[in-house]
Amino acid sequence: MALRTIPIRRAGNRTNLFMGGDRELVMFAGLLAFALIFAAQELRATAFGLTLWFSTLYACRLMAKHDPKMRQVYLRHRRYARFYPPRSTPFRSNSSSQGRQYK
Repeated sequence: MALRTIPIRRAGNRTNLFMGGDRELVMFAGLLAFALIFAAQELRATAFGLTLWFSTLYACRLMAKHDPKMRQVYLRHRRYARFYPPRSTPFRSNSSSQGRQYK
């Protein structure tokens, strides 16, 4: 008897992106740029707000291209950072006194 295969559709497994970047980061950057432009109502603030918007949108798109879930991974890393046990790399050369300490 052959195993039953169930196809996983791409539409149900996609990350939630907006304008090519993480949805929350892009919308928050747009909100900041919008607030800066309309609160200051100056030409310099408009130029800075548009520069801020396009540079943040570029950074969010670049981040989503490398890893669409990078924001969630970073936030989880920040939350669990104090629980990470200290580990050395395989390239560390321990002295003989360090080796005797754990026997």
